[in-house]
Amino acid sequence: MKLPETPPPPRRGFFASFRSNFLTGLIVIAPIGITIWLLWTLAGWIDGWVLPLIPTRYNPAHLINLYTGFEVDIRGIGVVTFLIFTVVVGWLAKGLIGRSLIRWAESLVLSIPVIRSLYSGLKQIAETVLQQGQQNFDKACLIEYPRKGIWAIAFISTKARGEVQAKTADDVVAVFMPTTPNPTSGFLLFVPQKDVMVLNMPVEDAAKLIISAGLVYPNAEDPTKPPKALPDAAE
Repeated sequence: MKLPETPPPPRRGFFASFRSNFLTGLIVIAPIGITIWLLWTLAGWIDGWVLPLIPTRYNPAHLINLYTGFEVDIRGIGVVTFLIFTVVVGWLAKGLIGRSLIRWAESLVLSIPVIRSLYSGLKQIAETVLQQGQQNFDKACLIEYPRKGIWAIAFISTKARGEVQAKTADDVVAVFMPTTPNPTSGFLLFVPQKDVMVLNMPVEDAAKLIISAGLVYPNAEDPTKPPKALPDAAE
């Protein structure tokens, strides 16, 4: 018995093909364009903040115009100047004279009542961020939020310690539940350890899932595999 031939697929129209190609190109171009625009804007913002602090005679654009006669607007020169200045200050601060100058300047700032509180708070925030900059979330997890039966993706921070753990009956862990599409905002939740299900997907894939509002789903190696137990993953 001869099987009927499979009919050829219908040809796509011009506008359908044009729309498909446009969307594909947009997916490729949009991330690159947005990244370049953000870097360009950030460089311009830093330039506008740093360059006015540089004396005119030492401004690179002025020096180029002085020796070549060309009017140029170098985007990013303020960024380079800021980096060089920061490296020099850090190098000087490591020396004996630099440490002495820093202690003297801090004592001068701390003697001013209002400035003292502002400086102490900003210094504490900066030190905390820089010292903990290498501590990232290691695991993504699922928690039931805002009620039982509704699951949300969160990131395991650490096990609860001190008064937080002492006031709770169960062993709890600190998890950060980001919001969509801005993952930099969210909620710090202390969840019982037994109610946290660790995911096999990397933190990066979980972040993509959150930012895309569920549109970009990671390809897990084995999605049917049950989540790992929290003690094996968090410790």
